[in-house]
Amino acid sequence: MNWCQIGTSFEREGFMQELIPQEIVENKIYMIRGHKVMFSHDLAKLYGVKTKALIQAVKRNITRFPVDFMFRLTSEETESLRSQFVTLKRGEHFKYAPYAFTEQGVAMLSSVLNSERAAQVNIAIMRAFVKLREILSTHKELAHKLAELERKIDKHDKDIGLIFEAIRQLMTPPEKPRRMIGFKAD
Repeated sequence: MNWCQIGTSFEREGFMQELIPQEIVENKIYMIRGHKVMFSHDLAKLYGVKTKALIQAVKRNITRFPVDFMFRLTSEETESLRSQFVTLKRGEHFKYAPYAFTEQGVAMLSSVLNSERAAQVNIAIMRAFVKLREILSTHKELAHKLAELERKIDKHDKDIGLIFEAIRQLMTPPEKPRRMIGFKAD
């Protein structure tokens, strides 16, 4: 690789960061049916195409999008999604149930939408999915350690409770006076 190519790759990365901020991509990832997904209308905006054009490209290459790559939301899921986006601007409502693309589906989209922008946007989206996976992994580790700590505290609480019970038993006087052992001196 010569210096000219290295400069070009750096320029591309700089262009990518200006093209789509990471936070915008991260905010477009949702959890539906236990999968992290992005919706067709959000992807179309990121790729700079109309939603209709994106869906047409997908339908022309439908064999590349099995059910674990892409699925369409049910009417109940769409209605629930509408209720979450209470303040929609004019033209930002869903006329049809949106398609949801999993991480693999988004990766496949870059091959269907064959453009430089699609490749660059796809890189940003993949980085967002990876970052989200890392965050979730960290949270799982933290949750596991917290559960372990709770178990230890519960065990210590039980042990301390047993110690206090033993001390209370030692402190209580006998119920009836004990009979003296030995001889009585007159």
